[in-house]
Amino acid sequence: MTAANEALARDNRRLLVRLAVVAAAMFGFGFALVPFYRAICEALGINYFVKPEAAAPVNTQVDVSRTVTIELDANAHNLPWRFRPLVNHVSVHPGALVTVEYEVANVRDRPVTGQAVPSFAPRIAGQHFKKLDCFCFTQQTLAAGETRRMPVTFVVDPQLPADIRSIALSYTFFEVAGKGGGG
Repeated sequence: MTAANEALARDNRRLLVRLAVVAAAMFGFGFALVPFYRAICEALGINYFVKPEAAAPVNTQVDVSRTVTIELDANAHNLPWRFRPLVNHVSVHPGALVTVEYEVANVRDRPVTGQAVPSFAPRIAGQHFKKLDCFCFTQQTLAAGETRRMPVTFVVDPQLPADIRSIALSYTFFEVAGKGGGG
């Protein structure tokens, strides 16, 4: 090997070592940035990182000392629909977020539009039953033979009188006049 080739090989080894040191330093710097970034965000009050204790918030509004049974009922008034809750009752703690599902099927050979109307027993329970999402908020049009599952998301207010241990929630679907191809 000539002197020129040896010098070139030595220079290449030095360059390789320097590049390896730079790559290792960049890799280490990348790991060092995470705690540095968290410290800066925390010092500035910027909450980009969720703290472990905040990852699973606890709803302090839930009254775990009592349980209320919600009895579910469904009716289709002069409407060619099969309408039923998927469960007949649920036990809930006042203040807890609950979702139940109803199933509706149009047994007619044409589209039909209906509107659900809720009712409660005892009557005072309606004031303490807060629906957050409900199929009763809008008219529902079902195609011929269509079956659909529809959720109801609600919270029973913890201010519900303590002597009420059971609430009956009933939905009745009525056909919307002028829609769905007539009577």
